[in-house]
Amino acid sequence: MPKFLIILLGPTGVGKTDLSIELAKYYNTDIISCDSRQIYKEMRIGTAVPEQRILESVPHHFIRSHSIHEYYNASKFEMEVLARLELLYNKKDIILMTGGSMLYIDALCKGIDDLPEVDAELRTSLMNRLESEGIESLRNELRFYDPDYYNKVDLRNPKRILHALEICLMTGLPYSSFRTNQPKKRPFIIIKLGINLDREVLYNRINQRVDKMFAEGLEQEARNLHPFRHLNSLNTVGFRELFEYFDGTISPEEAKEKIKANSRKYARKQLTWFRRDPEITWFTPDMKEEIIAFTNRQLQGQNPE
Repeated sequence: MPKFLIILLGPTGVGKTDLSIELAKYYNTDIISCDSRQIYKEMRIGTAVPEQRILESVPHHFIRSHSIHEYYNASKFEMEVLARLELLYNKKDIILMTGGSMLYIDALCKGIDDLPEVDAELRTSLMNRLESEGIESLRNELRFYDPDYYNKVDLRNPKRILHALEICLMTGLPYSSFRTNQPKKRPFIIIKLGINLDREVLYNRINQRVDKMFAEGLEQEARNLHPFRHLNSLNTVGFRELFEYFDGTISPEEAKEKIKANSRKYARKQLTWFRRDPEITWFTPDMKEEIIAFTNRQLQGQNPE
């Protein structure tokens, strides 16, 4: 029998968690989280990790499984999830993955180009330079070593600039020379399910979730993590804004409103990314029966009697 990976994706705050639990129970399977921040064990409130009773209702993987002090990226996620799937498929034919991290989903579905492992000392050195010199210095260096990638990369994204520069400095070759962009074949069939809501409803849900995070203690969680603010794992919505407040540049009220605004902005970015993918079939979160019926048709179509 063929193996299947059902991917439930959508913007932040849309309701993926509750629906994924219902689908996992229906198919009697495990859930692989595809969230680039829920993977860190030192964070819970700010990353909207589901309550423990929910996590215990079905087997979950890649939630609070790594440390913020560990450098993690889409390439590592690809390798680790493929290895976990190989084990899970020994017992089950259908696995569910859910989340909204665009690059992580693409890495698992299409693959990341095989890149050399970066030296930890080099990474630390570049991150220290980013902190002391600012991003413009690293941009200029990337332009010198790899002008082709410099003209394509989002120059406002320090993570991508750092990663490209790491490869250039470590190998002596342009980062762009390692990028083949050839999709990798997977030993399983992928079914992509997208869920979304009307914009006003989605934005209200996001705002309410931020209010709930503050009520549950987000500010204290951020204070505990403030000494490690230089880590890439903490360069995320919900913590960046509170770090600004702790540093005295904005008020607590401004920090809260910025978290809401930036969360809504991130949701728009996710939807723009996902809408480019014709393999995604879209639903609303309350369409559980329709989603199951559609998925069953896909499963049967790929697995004829």
